[in-house]
Amino acid sequence: MILGKTKVYRKLDLSRLPQHIAIIMDGNGRWATRRGLPRNLGHKAGCENIKRITQNIYDLGIKVVTFFAFSTENWKRPKNEIDNIFNLIREYINENTDDFIEKGVRVTFCGDWTKLPKDLVQSFKEVTKKTQKCNKFIINFAVNYGGRDEILRAVNQAIKKGKSITQQGFEKLLDTNGLSDPDFIIRTSGEMRISNFMLYQMAYSEFYFTKTYWPSFSNKELQTALIDFQNRKRRFGGA
Repeated sequence: MILGKTKVYRKLDLSRLPQHIAIIMDGNGRWATRRGLPRNLGHKAGCENIKRITQNIYDLGIKVVTFFAFSTENWKRPKNEIDNIFNLIREYINENTDDFIEKGVRVTFCGDWTKLPKDLVQSFKEVTKKTQKCNKFIINFAVNYGGRDEILRAVNQAIKKGKSITQQGFEKLLDTNGLSDPDFIIRTSGEMRISNFMLYQMAYSEFYFTKTYWPSFSNKELQTALIDFQNRKRRFGGA
């Protein structure tokens, strides 16, 4: 994961950064198609960009990043594309676990694991356990994740408890228990929608949409997005 220190642009105020960035990584397939390449190579390029952007976010001192890697709706895609995405996730985890531990990076996951390949789930469990005491930075991956599905699973857990539940109690039943809500959500590829992502957690998130496909989303554009975030006045329902 670690590639070297990130260049910081002068207009970026390091004292006013979001604490949790969530990224809807869209456009891998279209990035590849426009270059006359197979879609699977687009996903590979997208995975490589996770490493670059994670490095940048880590260097800036932001505490948490969530990557929307595979949604509950992505099962509609061809099986070979799905298998390739899972292979890329598996390889990324296995190749970077030692680096995560060395750099104090805790790895977490949200989503329904019951439909995922058993060996992939095992990789999730192992890296979660190995990095659970790391406290400098958190990478959270949303895999087989859908906002509605997450809420329904949490509601069913609450029903099993057989008693009324508070907002704080409900949030403990969500996949993101222990993580702060995202301050800033970035979506690449030009689509202007949230695609069933973190529906509960994004109540007061700021959004940034860019036409850039995910594999081409650079450090410079990340910092442009962060400057845009810093120019907003967050009221949280106030005047």
